[in-house]
Amino acid sequence: MMKCLFSIVALFCLTFAIAAEAGGKVPLTSPVPIPTATPPASADSNESEESLLPFYDNFLAEYVLGPEDVISVDVFGHANYSKSGIVVPPTARISYPLIRGGIFVGGKTTEQVAAIIQKELNEYIIDPQVTVTLDKVGSARFSVLGRVATPGIRPMNRKYSLYEAIAEAGGIVEKGDRNRVVLVRMERSGQLSQSVLDLEKMLQGKQPVPYLQPGDQIIVPEKRWSLTKIFDIIGRASAVRILFGSPL
Repeated sequence: MMKCLFSIVALFCLTFAIAAEAGGKVPLTSPVPIPTATPPASADSNESEESLLPFYDNFLAEYVLGPEDVISVDVFGHANYSKSGIVVPPTARISYPLIRGGIFVGGKTTEQVAAIIQKELNEYIIDPQVTVTLDKVGSARFSVLGRVATPGIRPMNRKYSLYEAIAEAGGIVEKGDRNRVVLVRMERSGQLSQSVLDLEKMLQGKQPVPYLQPGDQIIVPEKRWSLTKIFDIIGRASAVRILFGSPL
């Protein structure tokens, strides 16, 4: 046991002697770098997506039809019963083959209209597969999204200022950013324009209060939200153009 201990001490001393001859310093092993954790996605970006994307994702499924909207009906395997470019008239009742008196579509979703047609066609076709799609929004509407009390789409049955539209949506909630309200509008060129408006400056008379046009979208972001992220979501959502009255 003692011999083993002396051997270890001798080896230790020999190591220092060699190091001294090499320059007087014992070389140290370089420290292993601590891996840096990949930072999670920005919380404000995730929150803006969670707030806005469900609206756009569910838009086509939840949208209720009104006058001037354009829809198409497709019956799988039966081209003679399929119709495209159906414009909803002021009465909201459309004509359709074999259905006497037509179909009242006002206030109904495309899925509900498809179910009505499917039920009627059961008398003539075995297990008809009916799909109704919204091609274009013709009704005058606007939307208020983001941090307001009741976000959603509203009919434009009169002239609305930006203030009135936000008030119609129940007003801005506590976390809403009154200094960065986004107004999205489709110009005559077919391009989307995005304006960042300051409600406080409007109250002070330093910025004019805009009046809405059919299809306008107002987005009240949370103070932490990135406007760049919001603009990206708007650009990617196909439902945006349908809301503005343009086909997909």
